[in-house]
Amino acid sequence: MEKLIAGKNIQVNEEGYMTDFSQWDKAIGEELAKENNIDLTPKHWELIQYIQNEFKAESPLTIRKIGKSGVVDIKEFYALFPVGPLKTATKIAGIPKPAGCI
Repeated sequence: MEKLIAGKNIQVNEEGYMTDFSQWDKAIGEELAKENNIDLTPKHWELIQYIQNEFKAESPLTIRKIGKSGVVDIKEFYALFPVGPLKTATKIAGIPKPAGCI
């Protein structure tokens, strides 16, 4: 299915996760963050970059792994993305929902 995000038709699944990462750009990330009531800070962007790099490396993501990333600890991760941190962060980063998320 398609969704208009930041003036572009983007492929998403039924939960709103992008299905084609190559369509993602910062404007789309900003728009997805607004939809999730998140004001992106430099720390958010640093974490989004980390998440995208892990996705490109085909490395599975977990909250524990992000907490040990050196970018943020688990407490800070929850502060940056208070509602469903891993689900919200991956959605804003433009990658599929991690397998461990329900």
